[in-house]
Amino acid sequence: MPLRTRGRLGILCLAALPLLAACTSDDTGDRRPVAGSHPSPRTTARSAQEPPELDAGETVAGRRGATSGSADVPYASGGKGDALIVAVRCQGEGTVKVSVPSVHVSFPQKCLAGEVSTTYNQVAVSGADRGGTVAVEAPSRVRWSLTVGRGAPAQEEPPGTG
Repeated sequence: MPLRTRGRLGILCLAALPLLAACTSDDTGDRRPVAGSHPSPRTTARSAQEPPELDAGETVAGRRGATSGSADVPYASGGKGDALIVAVRCQGEGTVKVSVPSVHVSFPQKCLAGEVSTTYNQVAVSGADRGGTVAVEAPSRVRWSLTVGRGAPAQEEPPGTG
């Protein structure tokens, strides 16, 4: 039932929720739940205007291109047992607050001027296969894009491995 992470460029965050919730993207290809520190975002060559891509075998359920300020992004329902993937890319000084009310998950993403950061989050909880809306709160100086996807839940590794 935890929110699981995917190896990609971005930041590390941890949300204190009734379920295990974490996100990271460290370009290792690793799919373990993450807990711990909050390093600063890494830069990528991608533009914040391009919504993040999904991996092979994952399908797009919703997408929004370059946006400044706050907005809601609707997404379609998936198959029974599908995990929900929320990928956010941003650039500009400020913090983007992302929430998925239907599964009671939210996370912040720190964005920096002159750098593009991308965070991928996978939510595998009851109800994640239903459609809904991702709400993004962002200052007008931050440019962001978002992709919502569906895919098989990542395999959780036992503690102390990897």
